Formats: sequence, structure tokens, C-alpha cells
Amino acid sequence: MLLYDSPVSGNCYKVRLLFAHLGLPYERRAVDVVDRSDRPELLGGLNPALRIPTLVLDDGRPLAESNAIISYFGEGTSFVPADRYERAQMLQWMFFEQYDHEPAIAVVRFWLGYSGQPERFADRLEERRAAGYRALGAMESHLETGREWLVGDGMTLADVSLYAYTHVADEGGFELERYPAIRAWLERVAAVPGHVPISA
Repeated sequence: MLLYDSPVSGNCYKVRLLFAHLGLPYERRAVDVVDRSDRPELLGGLNPALRIPTLVLDDGRPLAESNAIISYFGEGTSFVPADRYERAQMLQWMFFEQYDHEPAIAVVRFWLGYSGQPERFADRLEERRAAGYRALGAMESHLETGREWLVGDGMTLADVSLYAYTHVADEGGFELERYPAIRAWLERVAAVPGHVPISA
């Protein structure tokens, strides 16, 4: 398998993290997250959205969108609950990650740390950061009830999905000190055997 990847992208990291847990071999091809001028040539025949991660399966079929990729490989493993309702809850958190969490926390992190032009986004920063804190607040409210994991009794794709950008939220100036339940959850995720850091 070939993963079109960036070492700084949390969306790409979700895929690498699950692959590490599952022991799946793959190759990586680095893609620039700032200069996207070669995306049509590189990904045009694989992913109409021209985004990473994009994965090419062993049989040549492409698969895109981080949560779709991890869902494909998570099926039939302990990362997807057997219970129908818990599976729906897992999807609930994965949709939340892409609709509420990632567009705020990942975007602010990119603006400040990787865009090379943080001043361009100064007028939008306060609104995006407020949205990020709302997302973190939702997670904290859920976890502070004594839950160890977002869904059920073990780590699922919901945890993989939300861990990716939550654990680097401080790079966007988000103060995780406010969220003891999230910090404890981050430690649990990182302690699961097979874990790899985003830099791996």
C-alpha cells in the first residue's frame, strides 16, 4: 500500500497510528501541505478533492479521507465495537471530529505553525479558537463522567480520530491544562501498546 502523507498532518497521522496498532506494512510518499501546486498531477486520478491522506490499496484502488480509511481497516478489529449502538456512537464522534473539532483546532494549528503566514489569519483567529474550545469542552464533558474511552470499554476509531489533533492542540495555542479528563484520556491513548507518535 502507498500512503500519500505529511508528517505534520493529524489526518495522515490517524492512518499511520491505526496501521501501527494493526501491524500493517505500507509505503509513504511525502506531500507538501503548503505548496499544493502539484496536487492535480499527484492526486488527480486518485482523489477528486486532492487532499491527503490518500491511500492506494495493494490492488490499485484509491481511498481518501482519513476517517474513511481508518474505518476500512478498522472493520473486523477491536477498534470497531461489535454492538450496533456503540458503532453508531463511534461514528457520532468521528463526524464530530470532522465537523466541529478538526475545522477549528487543526486549522488554527496550521495557521500558526505551518502556513508560514500566520498574520494573514489574524482576523479569523479568535472565532476559530473559540470554536476549538467549544469542541474541547464537549469532549471534556463526556470524559469527565468517569469514562476511560469515548465509546465503550476500550479504544475505538473514535479515540484514534480525536487523538490526532487533540494531542497537538497546544501548537495552536489551546490550553489543555483546562481539561483534566482530556489530558488523562490522552495519556491512556498513548499508553496503548503499538502507539507511535505523530513524528514517527
